[in-house]
Amino acid sequence: MTADRPVGDLFRRFRDRLDAGTGAGGPRLAGDGTDAPGVGRPAGGDAPGAVAPRGDAPAPAAPASRGRRRGRRGGEELAVPEAEFTSYYGRPILKAPVWKWDIAAYLFTGGLAAGSSLLAAGGQLTGRPALRRAGRVASLAAVTASTVFLIKDLGRPARFHHMLRVAKPTSPMSVGTWILSVFGPAAGIAAVAEGASWLPGRGLPGLVRRALPPVGHAAGLAAAATAPALATYTGVLLADTAVPSWHEAYPQLPTIFAGSALASGAGVGLIAAPAAQAGPARRMAVAGAALELYGAHQVETRLGLLSEPYRTGRAGRLLRAGRALTAVGVAGALLGRRSRTLSALSGVALLGASVATRFGIFEGGVASAKDPKYTVVPQRERLERRRAAEG
Repeated sequence: MTADRPVGDLFRRFRDRLDAGTGAGGPRLAGDGTDAPGVGRPAGGDAPGAVAPRGDAPAPAAPASRGRRRGRRGGEELAVPEAEFTSYYGRPILKAPVWKWDIAAYLFTGGLAAGSSLLAAGGQLTGRPALRRAGRVASLAAVTASTVFLIKDLGRPARFHHMLRVAKPTSPMSVGTWILSVFGPAAGIAAVAEGASWLPGRGLPGLVRRALPPVGHAAGLAAAATAPALATYTGVLLADTAVPSWHEAYPQLPTIFAGSALASGAGVGLIAAPAAQAGPARRMAVAGAALELYGAHQVETRLGLLSEPYRTGRAGRLLRAGRALTAVGVAGALLGRRSRTLSALSGVALLGASVATRFGIFEGGVASAKDPKYTVVPQRERLERRRAAEG
C-alpha cells in the first residue's frame, strides 16, 4: 500500500460505491442466499443488490450450467465424470504377477509328469511294457524339469527345503511342494527300475536286479495315485490368487489342467510306443482332449468380462492354437491305429496343444491383472447384485 493512497481513503471510496449501487438496503452478506461483495463471484450478476468488484466483469454462469449438463443419474448431479479404468491414480490396482515363462513351463511339465505316470500305470496293469517304459521315463524327466523351474523361480534351492518345514493344508503352494516331494521319488524309483535288465545277474548287482522290478511296480502305482493331485493343484494355485481372470475361473482351471495332463501323457505314449500297444494312450487322448476343450470353452465364454483376456491378444492366439492342435491330435490318434508315423505326429500335436493351453491360461491371467477394468467392473457388478438381493 502506498503512502498517497492510505487505507482510510480507499475504504471510504469503497463504501461510497456500495451506497450508490445498493441504495438504502445495502449489500447482503454471504449466507443469506447471495454473495458478499468482493468475495467470490456475483450470482450471475442479476441478483438485486449484487455488486461486482471494480474492474472485474461479472463472471459467466457457464460453469454451473456445464456441471448440470454433464449428466444426472436418478436426479442426482454427478460430482465427477464417469471413471475410465486406465489406472488408479496413475498406478495399477493389482501388481501383475512377477512370474515369467518358467512358471508357465512349470505348469506344463507338472501336467506332463502326472499324465505320463498315469500312462505308465496303465501300461503296467495291462501288460504293455513299451507304454510303461515310455511313461516312467517321461514322468521322471518332466518332474525333474518341474523341480528345476520351481527352484529357479524361488531363487535358490534352500527355499524349496524351507517349504518342507511346514505343512499348511490351506496353502496350495505348501500342498504342492509336498505333492512334488512324494511324487518325485516314486517316479524316480519307477524309472530307475526300468534299467534293471542292464545289471549283471550275479552277486549284489544280481540281487538289485531281482529286487528292482517289484519295487518299481509299487513305486509306479504310488506315483500314479499322486498324479491327479499333481495335475490339478497348479490350477488351484492360480485360482487362489487375486488375479481376476484366474480367480474367477476357479471351477474351470483344475478341469483344464487335468485334461491337458492326460492329453500330454497320451502324446508321450503315441510317440514312443508301437501302434499295437498304444490303445490306452488313444483313450487317454480322447478323454484329455474332451476335458481340455470343455474347460477352455468355459473360460472363454462364461466368465463375462473376465473371459475377454482369454480371447484377445497373445492368450487368445495361444488358446486358439491349443484348440486346433488338440483337434488334430485326437483325429490322428483315432485314425492312426495302424500307422506309427501318424500316431507319432498326433502325439506331437497333443504335446504342442498342452504347451499352448498352459501358456495361454498363464498369459490371460497376467493380462487381466494389468488392466484395472477387470478388477473394478466385476466388483461393482457384484456389489449391485448384492444390493439388489438385499432389496
